[in-house]
Amino acid sequence: MKRIRRWACVIALLMFAAVCCAAPVSGAIGAYTALKTGASDDGGIAGGGSAADIPARMLTAYKKAVQQVGQYVPHCQGMRWPILAGIAKVESNHAIGRNIAAGGDIRPKIYGVLLNGSGAGGNTTAVADTDGGTWDGTASGERAVGPFQFLPATWDSVGKDGNGDKTADPHNADDAALGAAVYLCGNGLDLTRSSQLKAAILQYNHSDEYVTDVLGWIDQYTAAAKDPGLKNVTGTVRTVIEAALSQRGVPYSWGGGNASGTSYGVCCSPSGKSGVTIKGFDCSGLTQYAYAKAGISLPRLAAAQAGAGQRIPAGLGPLVLKPGDLVFFATAPGHDSTIYHVGIYLGSGQMVNAPRPGTVVRLDAVSTMSGYAGGTRLL
Repeated sequence: MKRIRRWACVIALLMFAAVCCAAPVSGAIGAYTALKTGASDDGGIAGGGSAADIPARMLTAYKKAVQQVGQYVPHCQGMRWPILAGIAKVESNHAIGRNIAAGGDIRPKIYGVLLNGSGAGGNTTAVADTDGGTWDGTASGERAVGPFQFLPATWDSVGKDGNGDKTADPHNADDAALGAAVYLCGNGLDLTRSSQLKAAILQYNHSDEYVTDVLGWIDQYTAAAKDPGLKNVTGTVRTVIEAALSQRGVPYSWGGGNASGTSYGVCCSPSGKSGVTIKGFDCSGLTQYAYAKAGISLPRLAAAQAGAGQRIPAGLGPLVLKPGDLVFFATAPGHDSTIYHVGIYLGSGQMVNAPRPGTVVRLDAVSTMSGYAGGTRLL
C-alpha cells in the first residue's frame, strides 16, 4: 500500500469595491504529509509554480523518468514531468533544502514520521517494519522515505534504478522519480484522460484532498511549461505579453493583483470563494499588471477596461484580434455592463488567462470562455 494520506471571472460589487473574480487550490502540502517544508501563508500555495521553482537536478530526474518509464510500463500513456513534479511538490517540496549530488543522491535523507499509530503527521494506524531499517533507518516500524515518500514495502515492488548504478534507492532522485512514474502508470493507464490521472493519484494516496493538491500543482507546472511562439511580436506588445506570461502558474485570487503585481484578494465571489488568504491575480488584476509594465494604466474592473481603448465589436469575430488586445466575455454580449471576464490575446486563438477560482494563470483558447464580447486595442 502507498503512504497513508463556470467559475469564471465575475464582476461584483463588494463593499464599494467591485473586482473581477477568485479561489484556491487546497493546501499544497497535503494533510498526511509529515514534512511541512514549502508551506506558505498563501492558502498553502507558494507563488509561482514554474520549473524555476524546482531544483535543476530534481527537474532533470522528472524528465528522465518520463523517458524511461516506457521500458517498464510500455502501455502507459501521457506520463509527463508536471505529473511527477506535482507529486514531489506535495510529498517533499522537491527536496528543497537538501543536497542533491550529480548522481541524484539526496542528503540528508528524507524521512516521514514513524507510522506507529500515534497520530503524528496524521497517521492513526501502526505499520509493521518490512525492511529492517534498510531504507527508513529504523526497525521499530515503517516510515515513508525519499522525495516521493514511498513506504519501504511499496518501494520493494516498484523501485527502479534510474541512474544506472545498479541500485534502486528511494533516496536517489532518479530512482525515486522513475519508481513514482512506474507506480502511477499502474498496468498501463492513459494519463491524458483526467479520470485515469485522478485514479492514479488516488492510488498513490487515498485522499480526495491529496488529489486536489496534486492536480493543482500539475496545472501550475503544465501552464508554466507551455512556450507560445512570439517571433513576430515586438515592442510594447511584446512587453505586455511577456509580463502576462511571466505569471503563468500563479494562483487565481478573487480580487487579487494590481499594477504592482500579485496581492491578497478579498471575500467573496458569488460562489463563496475567498481570495483573502491567496496571493495571486484575478482576470483584471492580471491585465492591469501586464499593461503597467508597458506604462499603460488600466481601470480595475474588466467592464471598465473594455472602454479604455479602441473597442473591437464582438460581431467582427475573434479573427480580427491582434496580439496584445484585451479580449472580453459577457453574460449578454453587446452590453458591456455585463462583461464578467478579460484576458490578453496572444494570437492563433490563444489568450493569457486567469480563468476562475481554483485555477492558475495559464494559456487557454479564447473559445474556452463563454459569451465572447469582442476586444479592446490599446497598442
